[in-house]
Amino acid sequence: MKTVLKATLLALTLAFGSAYAADAKPTTSDAGTPGMIAGDVVKAEAEVVGIDKKTRTLTLKGEEPIAFDHDCREGICGTCSLVIDGKPHGPRRGVATCQTYVRSFRDGDEVCIEPFRARAFPIVKDLVVIRKAFDRIIEAGGFISVRTGGAPDANSLPVAKDVAEMAMDAAQCIGCGACVAACKNASAMLFVAAKVSHLNLLPQGQPERERRVMAMVRQMDAEGFGNCTVTGSCEAVCPKNIGLEFIARMNREYAAALLKGKT
Repeated sequence: MKTVLKATLLALTLAFGSAYAADAKPTTSDAGTPGMIAGDVVKAEAEVVGIDKKTRTLTLKGEEPIAFDHDCREGICGTCSLVIDGKPHGPRRGVATCQTYVRSFRDGDEVCIEPFRARAFPIVKDLVVIRKAFDRIIEAGGFISVRTGGAPDANSLPVAKDVAEMAMDAAQCIGCGACVAACKNASAMLFVAAKVSHLNLLPQGQPERERRVMAMVRQMDAEGFGNCTVTGSCEAVCPKNIGLEFIARMNREYAAALLKGKT
């Protein structure tokens, strides 16, 4: 028996130009979702991929605005996550959705904006998805469970410079989910590898390193994320340029924990 899953999806099309088109009218998508915009023309200002302006326009008209996630607008929090022209976060590398402005496109371009789509990221409405699966992975082991007190003096706990820099590179992960959206298997390996590595590399994370990697990988599998086949698509769209070397590092950590019989 074949099970068909139905969800309300929004594919938003924005056409960028220098003035409003006289015939720009909201239409309805094939899925019956109000708010499918065809032919809308937006001034090339520093707006987040034109959605801000469209949302304000719909609100002033008394119509239902487009639902999308955003918060810091600085590429820090990972809240804003959209697929822009088929690429998570858009065409520019090393930036989040909130740093992809209208000026990133040429006059006359038509840009398709979609939500992240993955089994573990159910769609709530329009461009909003739930990413609580990431939170549950962190709860499984992404922490140090001892009281570490206040900030220690800079040199009281020596950490090699290359190790400190690698841990900081991993800690840059903002948990946006672009790696999952880009992966053909919807794998969360890059996210989990970054969260495991930034703790396991530092002295404070050493006592729980084996339990941590086992617990977080187990929770990742339980959430329904796919397997990693090392295509590199996650690395290509990561707004913090986190590399595949962290996946390799986590695989070694996981294998070592298995050999030691850790669960």
